[in-house]
Amino acid sequence: MRKSLLTATATSALILGLAAPAVAAPVPSSYLIDPVGPAADAVFPEGVATDSHFFYVGSTTDGTIYRGDLGGTTATPLLAGGQDGRTSAVGLKVSDGFLFVAGGATGRFFVYDLDSSELVGSFLVDPAPAGTENPTFLNDAVVAPDGSVYVTDSIRPVLYRIGPDDYATDGVETLEVFLEFDGTPLQYQAGFNVNGIAATPDGQYLVLAQSNTRKLFRVELATGEVSPIDLGGALVNGDGLVLRGRTLYAVERPQTGDARVVEIMLSGDLTSGTVISLTSDESFNDPTTAAIARGRLLVVNSQFGERAAGQTPGPFTVSTIPLP
Repeated sequence: MRKSLLTATATSALILGLAAPAVAAPVPSSYLIDPVGPAADAVFPEGVATDSHFFYVGSTTDGTIYRGDLGGTTATPLLAGGQDGRTSAVGLKVSDGFLFVAGGATGRFFVYDLDSSELVGSFLVDPAPAGTENPTFLNDAVVAPDGSVYVTDSIRPVLYRIGPDDYATDGVETLEVFLEFDGTPLQYQAGFNVNGIAATPDGQYLVLAQSNTRKLFRVELATGEVSPIDLGGALVNGDGLVLRGRTLYAVERPQTGDARVVEIMLSGDLTSGTVISLTSDESFNDPTTAAIARGRLLVVNSQFGERAAGQTPGPFTVSTIPLP
C-alpha cells in the first residue's frame, strides 16, 4: 500500500522542462497556528510532522489537522476536527505521501492520503475504550524503513504495528498488537508510560521514551527483545523523539526548570548513550514533540500548563531552532 513518488517526480520534471531548480525558502523562527472551529481558542497542539514542503500539527482538543508551508508563517486547517471520527490528534507522522494520526484516549488511529486528503485507513484498539472502562492512549507513531508503522500506547503495556501493505481498511479495523511489554525490562507504572518513538535508519531497532520513569529503551524488531538504554545515570523525561543517525533529540518537560531539547549520542548498538547538550529557548511553552525540516528542529508548544491551570492560552505556535 506504500505510495511511489517516482511517477510524480517524473511528471514534475516533464512539466518543468528546462526551468531552473527551485530554491527552498528558509524556515522562519516560528510558525503560528491559525485556529478555527469549536476548539478555536483551545487547540492545545501536541504532534508535528513534516515532508519536503509542509509541516502538519494536530489539535488534541477536537482533532483538527493544520498544515503550513515550511517557507511560510502560518498553519491553517487541512482536515476538520471530528471528521472521520477524529476528535483528538496527538502523535503525527508523514511518510511516502501518507499522514498518520494517533488519536490519544479515543483509541483511534487514522491514515490519510495527502494528495487527496481522503481517509485511507481507520483503526481502533481492542477492547475499545468505553467511558472509564478499557483506558488507552495512542500517543505517538513512527514509520520504519520497510513502511511498517509502530504506535505507542501510554496506558496499555503494548506496542502496535500496521504492516506496509495494510494501511487501507474497509471500515474500522482492529489495531494489532506487535509486542507486549509484560515480562520485559520496560515495566508500566501509574501515569503516562511509553510516549515518543523513533526508528533506526537500518530498520533494526526502535527507540522508546518512557516518560514517567524518565528512561529510554531499545526494541530489536527481529526478536522483540527490549533493552534499557544506559545514559550513565542521566534521566530524560522524554516526550517526542527524533533520531538522526545515532543522535537522538528528546523533547523534555522536566518537573522543575526550563523545558528543553536533550541531545544524546547513542552507541552503535543503542544500548547506551551520552547526554551531550541541553537546549532551551525563550519561545518554548510546554513543548511536546519535534521534527526536522531544512536543518532546523520544529518544536510544538502545547501550552498544556495553561490548560491544566484553567488559564487562557496565548497564540499557539511551533518554534523552530537550529539543530543542537
